[in-house]
Amino acid sequence: MARESSGGVQSLQRAFDLLERLADAGGEASLSELAAASGLPLPTIHRLIRTLVGLGYVRQNSNRRYTLGSRLIRLGETASRQFGTWARPFLARLVDRVGETANLAVLDGDEVVYVAQVPSRHSMRMFTEVGRRVLPHGTGVGKAMLAQLPRDEARALLGRTGLPAYTPNTITDAEELLASLDRVVEQGYALDESEQELGVRCVAVPLRGGPAPAAVSVSGPDSRLTQEAVARMLPDVLAVAEELSLQAGRA
Repeated sequence: MARESSGGVQSLQRAFDLLERLADAGGEASLSELAAASGLPLPTIHRLIRTLVGLGYVRQNSNRRYTLGSRLIRLGETASRQFGTWARPFLARLVDRVGETANLAVLDGDEVVYVAQVPSRHSMRMFTEVGRRVLPHGTGVGKAMLAQLPRDEARALLGRTGLPAYTPNTITDAEELLASLDRVVEQGYALDESEQELGVRCVAVPLRGGPAPAAVSVSGPDSRLTQEAVARMLPDVLAVAEELSLQAGRA
């Protein structure tokens, strides 16, 4: 295998690049689409894809298009658990500061996956099962992550998932949601105003510079998480998000 001057194995780098191109395409693409996206010659892509298919990391559909393979699921789930374990001390520190439940979520394909949580010590508290998957449009963490994507990618994602209403407060119009993402970028955080579950408010801040979109959030009953409480907590959420971003960037 050819080696680049950086010391990396070129064919390995190209194989992982193709997996990421497939993910960027929504999980499915043709050889010609992969060639256009990567700039690699078709024979090179065909050889790499054939190897990945043989290993189970890519699958060929009956329409001759290629999708991400099931063998990646185990790797992704294990990586998510490790990420969550590594982040828990940061979340615990955030709970100590603000007194409410802290969460960490990542964007996996078109879905938000919660990978870590440290619960509030209040008897009345929010609980989201680690591993739970939800669509991003109705959550604070989801909107925080969508705001970090190029708008055409965010629009395409919303087109694939739709915007079902979880509560009367859920934003179900794509253009309205996309406009709200601009405000998220300006202010540096996103809010879930009882959009996923009635009576629950959440403030979420995206992580920056990591290998995948991620966000940290604080959630609680809106009777305690008032607008004034959110304003008080926000500096702590921003600080922990910055700490997590720096650590993720070094990983």
